[in-house]
Amino acid sequence: MKKIAILNGPNLNRLGKREPEIYGTQTLADVEEQIRDEATALCCRVDFHQSNHEGELIDKIAEMADQEYSGMIINPGGLTHTSVALHDAIAGSNIPTVEVHISNIQRREDFRHQSVTAAACIGSISGLGVQGYLLALRFLVGT
Repeated sequence: MKKIAILNGPNLNRLGKREPEIYGTQTLADVEEQIRDEATALCCRVDFHQSNHEGELIDKIAEMADQEYSGMIINPGGLTHTSVALHDAIAGSNIPTVEVHISNIQRREDFRHQSVTAAACIGSISGLGVQGYLLALRFLVGT
């Protein structure tokens, strides 16, 4: 059975409350429930982690690198645009990773157009809402 990690970065614990016109009204718990349902249908295991702290996310990726994960889905939040250290952690993990963004970062403020972390990932999904997580999960389970 494949084991997939889902990591969410800063402010994603505020889904459903923070800027619902951009991120929607579903909470992170709602998103995780949808992913769990999809994982059950795909016969895979999913583990979730959210942190507002860059170092904690980096530590989690390093921990997972030694735990034989088949894939990782990451929404780095605002760290997408700034964190070389997170990029390096993803690249050094050897875990096939898909970057997901609920909003379309290309349609946002100019500073959000560039992803520092995407180059360490095998793919990126942006602007498809919560469906992006489900598409990433299907992709990783199929590889």
